[in-house]
Amino acid sequence: MPRTLSKVHKQISKKRGVIDSLHENSRDARRLRRAGSRDDRLIRHTGAVMKARQPYMERIEYFHNAVQDIDEPLNDEGLADLVNQCINRDAEELAQLQQERRKGRPPLRREEALSQRTQTEEKEFKTGFWMPDLSDEDAFLKLKHWNGEWTALSSAKFIRLVIGGEKQASSFPPKGMS
Repeated sequence: MPRTLSKVHKQISKKRGVIDSLHENSRDARRLRRAGSRDDRLIRHTGAVMKARQPYMERIEYFHNAVQDIDEPLNDEGLADLVNQCINRDAEELAQLQQERRKGRPPLRREEALSQRTQTEEKEFKTGFWMPDLSDEDAFLKLKHWNGEWTALSSAKFIRLVIGGEKQASSFPPKGMS
């Protein structure tokens, strides 16, 4: 039972004893309904927020795993190579799914999702790929020792990297072309 509903339930049971039956329109029944609907709204909102953050979390987790083997910050060429690896991280799975599909059959949802994500990230790389600044010593170390929490990223430094190697400062969380 979520926290607020359990709190209300506890308060009512302290007052009344065991709650076996309440009148449909009693104050206590209304309190319980309001608390339950409030918890449902909070759970739906939290789920929507987590779903919206998921692509950014996957991207940051990829960079986090990639820098574990590296000892020092990257130069501009290293950043571009790492971004290209990130964009093409699912190329093998995509090729395998395309090979397994019979001729004339429509692509699977997974295949469509992977190709769409790859295309979206390639477009983003042309205008400015949002990523942690791995050329900065402090940001590099923060990402290397990141604990996997969204809130821990607020102190890290982020950039938008363009294909030509141009870097622009960015904010966390990303908003538009910031």
